[in-house]
Amino acid sequence: MTETERLQQAVGALCSWYRAGHRDLPWRRSPTAYHVWVSEIMLQQTRVQAVIPYYTRFVRALPTVQALAEAPEEQLMKLWEGLGYYSRARNLQKAARAICRQYGGEVPCTSEQLRALPGIGPYTAGAIASIAGGEACPAVDGNVLRVLSRLFARGWDIRAQAVRRQAEREIAAVLPAERPGDCNQAFMELGATVCLPNGAPLCAHCPLAALCLAHAGGTETAFPVRAPKKQRPIERRTVFLLWKDGRIALRKRPNRGLLAGMWEFPNVLEGEDAEQQLGVRLTDLRPLGQARHVFTHLEWHMTGVSARTEDGGTFTWVTPEQLAHDVALPSAFRAYRTVKQQD
Repeated sequence: MTETERLQQAVGALCSWYRAGHRDLPWRRSPTAYHVWVSEIMLQQTRVQAVIPYYTRFVRALPTVQALAEAPEEQLMKLWEGLGYYSRARNLQKAARAICRQYGGEVPCTSEQLRALPGIGPYTAGAIASIAGGEACPAVDGNVLRVLSRLFARGWDIRAQAVRRQAEREIAAVLPAERPGDCNQAFMELGATVCLPNGAPLCAHCPLAALCLAHAGGTETAFPVRAPKKQRPIERRTVFLLWKDGRIALRKRPNRGLLAGMWEFPNVLEGEDAEQQLGVRLTDLRPLGQARHVFTHLEWHMTGVSARTEDGGTFTWVTPEQLAHDVALPSAFRAYRTVKQQD
């Protein structure tokens, strides 16, 4: 059996398996281009179960492209709060504004048009175009690459762009013209629920078990092959919950770089003079414990400190109620946002 024949048989088995039963996800109940787009952006680097409540809340508050385009930044960031990778939300809104200008508020449904929009790459464009538009184009993500790696027992590095492009070509050649979105979703579904990462796949439940070369050789966990990750650098920071007259200090991060334009608790690098860096005198310092946050290419190891000041400094001062309901604070500071004011 050639690889093309193996993949053709796999696609047929996968589509039948998917149509016989799959997860009931809110964006699948009404797979408009807008709904598929929002869900796919949220699902980037985020688990499905974590996304569901965010997605539901988001489309309830911003039910149309026009509403997303016109949403105030604070509302958008608050709806996204906790999902992380906030550039995704900003690009979502940039793309919504472009869609309103260029397409009258209707999300385009061809992969070529979609890829020209901010924040939409080949995978997301393929997912929207195939699921909502019926275009027979591939949508290759990590789940798909893992399935193909095991199906063919290939030792390719799935992080390599050349590998992704090869997978796209191979799937494009065998995608059915009828309901191609089901086929793409079937690959994703299999990778998310059966052909699992980080451990043994559930081969006894896999519709491709009879076709899978890794399963035939008992080498499922040897695939996919990944090049070793570089160790992330660590920044040690002291984070201040700084109180004045019952309000807590916040400041905006720079408009470029990590957590661009987001609110944060005042913080300094370990070893820096905090009063000099923050520009206020600190009193009644009390420890709040340790926390850690992992970014894609960096780790913060944080020590929390509660303090008081009589100086206004250059901070924005908010009440605990405003912090809870109105301010979008990055998840990096989640460990400290519920700390109560000192007596």
